[in-house]
Amino acid sequence: MEHVVYTQVYLEDISKYQEMKQAFAEVFPKTPPALAVLGVARLPEPPVQINAVAVRSLTDRRAVNPPGYKSDESASPGILTHDRLFLSAMPGSDPSGGKVPDDPAAQVDFALDRMKGVLEAAGLDLRHMVFVNPYLTADIPMRVMNQRYAQRFEFGNTPARATIEVSSLPGGAHIEYTGVAVRDLKQRRAIRPKNMPPSPTASPCVFAGETLYCSAKSGFIPGAHGGVYATTTAHQLRQTMRNLLDNLEEADMNFDEVVATNAYLDDLSDLPSFDEVHVQYFSRILPARTTIAQIAPAERKPDKEDHYPDLEQVSFIAVRHGASH
Repeated sequence: MEHVVYTQVYLEDISKYQEMKQAFAEVFPKTPPALAVLGVARLPEPPVQINAVAVRSLTDRRAVNPPGYKSDESASPGILTHDRLFLSAMPGSDPSGGKVPDDPAAQVDFALDRMKGVLEAAGLDLRHMVFVNPYLTADIPMRVMNQRYAQRFEFGNTPARATIEVSSLPGGAHIEYTGVAVRDLKQRRAIRPKNMPPSPTASPCVFAGETLYCSAKSGFIPGAHGGVYATTTAHQLRQTMRNLLDNLEEADMNFDEVVATNAYLDDLSDLPSFDEVHVQYFSRILPARTTIAQIAPAERKPDKEDHYPDLEQVSFIAVRHGASH
């Protein structure tokens, strides 16, 4: 367990957060991993699901603590490895007292400032980020979050991103940021297929050495008059995998190099049909996978432009064949 550097915990009942933290402190009595905790609508096997990243070598593994950081016995603010930094979820609350401001923009800024503080404690800055998860509740307008977020990054060279609306977050927060940074900027390279214009908020994929972190994709058809038109989870997933393949091919990679995926479903009752399609894209070893329904199901009706709601999203991590881990 000491090789674990990063964990994500999904809870159906966020009131169990303190109980979860106590269990984590017992399992990781010294130098705990970085941690992100989310309250979600439904899990395949309730009431808790955990995924993790572990490193094979403990060389250079150490905790990163920003100056004045309030100690948390269940998580390290960041864990530095020989080539990367894994960041715990940084909430949109005042670090001095934990108060969540009323203004959504102020919450976003607090969360970004706290993430920046962990990076600086490791001798890095926001340019080193390769992947970010903004987790937010419906109380944070997406427009506000994107506007404040885009001000922190270079246009067209932002980290890969999976922006996930969740049911709840610990401590009454409405937004938190977590992610991965690369220590050497020479190891960082953004990937963008030709059918995707540069974005102020997310690169389609970003390399950290030979590891490719890819943004979450849905069944969105890119280009003119783009949108989600498929009406079933299975049909949307086929377009999602097509979009993900565009990213992989731009990086001269393929689905057999995918090692981990996160699947976000509108309704977990669609899981069998999702699985039936998902498995068809992998001819070798199936990737590790986390599957959740992060919020209550949407109303399955097209809008006035005939766009259908997202019934699934997928993000993934791939490692180039032959690369050392």
